[in-house]
Amino acid sequence: MLLKTLTVKQVNDYLKSIVGSDIILKHIMIKGEISNLHFRGQALYFTLVDEYSSLKCVMFEEYVNDLNIDVKNGMSVIATGRISVYEKSGAFELLVSKIDVEGAGALFLSFEKLKQKLRNEGLFDSGKKKPIPKNPNKIGVITSPTGAAIHDIINILRRRKPSIDILVVPILVQGSSASLEIEEAIKRVNRRNDVDLIILGRGGGSFEDFYPFNEERVARAIYNSRIPIISAVGHETDFTIADFVADLRAPTPSAAAELAVTDVNIYNEKIENYKRSLYHYAMSIIINKRHHLNSLKKSIMSKNPIVKNQQLKIRLNSLNRIMEDSIYSVINNKKFKYISLIDKLNTLSPLNVLKRGYTLTMDKDNVRPITKVENLSANDKIYVLFEDGEAKCTVNEVRIYER
Repeated sequence: MLLKTLTVKQVNDYLKSIVGSDIILKHIMIKGEISNLHFRGQALYFTLVDEYSSLKCVMFEEYVNDLNIDVKNGMSVIATGRISVYEKSGAFELLVSKIDVEGAGALFLSFEKLKQKLRNEGLFDSGKKKPIPKNPNKIGVITSPTGAAIHDIINILRRRKPSIDILVVPILVQGSSASLEIEEAIKRVNRRNDVDLIILGRGGGSFEDFYPFNEERVARAIYNSRIPIISAVGHETDFTIADFVADLRAPTPSAAAELAVTDVNIYNEKIENYKRSLYHYAMSIIINKRHHLNSLKKSIMSKNPIVKNQQLKIRLNSLNRIMEDSIYSVINNKKFKYISLIDKLNTLSPLNVLKRGYTLTMDKDNVRPITKVENLSANDKIYVLFEDGEAKCTVNEVRIYER
């Protein structure tokens, strides 16, 4: 008989048709404990778990709107719906139409009981938590060697502090033997003398996946550790007993790495700021001292006799120039006035009148001018002055004009 080759989708479609036609699976009530509860859009997604197995569940918006209870992780419920096959992954899932509360689940009750016990013993007291070292040289990372958490932690530690020494201690993070491995790993690291800090964690998962971190042996190993421990289990909304006992709880493994070491770039930036501050401080001192030195130089120079003598010489030369300029100014003014007076005298001089054809008659001694005829007689000797000389004359006749 020849077998027909089918695609994966054809197989999943076939399984879905078989499951969908089963009369029992069309309407079924399943008892279990809610885990990994979350909304995606308006649909509610969760996992029903019991001691032995788990089943994916989804409740779509039309049924979510009819819910009259506040569904939480750890609740023991009876979910009513039909079984289907999700073709994309080939996984069975319960399409839930109704949820009835049965009570708190066994895992959740166990978790709450242990949490109360350890709280009463003081394992959660903040006063007993060890301080996280500010600059650890070596960090022990206790986690799964194959999960994404280890890669995120190492990458962030290396980026923030390239010189950090990392000790990876591989463990199982879920399953029945995981809690024993976690306990032994913590004790093994504590026997070393070179580890400053421990990061204990794993990636996301369901409530039952985290259960190794909710066991008492792990809690006491964390409490008794002489090395400070940062717990980083799951996502920000996930809490375990390990988180309450640890010296510091990180919301994610990546956040644990960021809390464990300070980014070296911050130190580099601080160093640069200190260098700039020191430079500016030194320069301010140098400038102030230079101003003070210049002030002292000026003070010394002002009291130096040689400089003082040079200053006096300069002052004397300046006064000499001022005096010479003043003398020259006075002489020039006097000279100008002298020339002006001479010009005025020349203007009033009778000699200038002779140039216009007039003559001047002087007495016989050529001393006094004769201005009237009545002062002359016939045969008097007189001098007649011309522009270019004089003539000695004898008066022949005197005539006086009537007025």
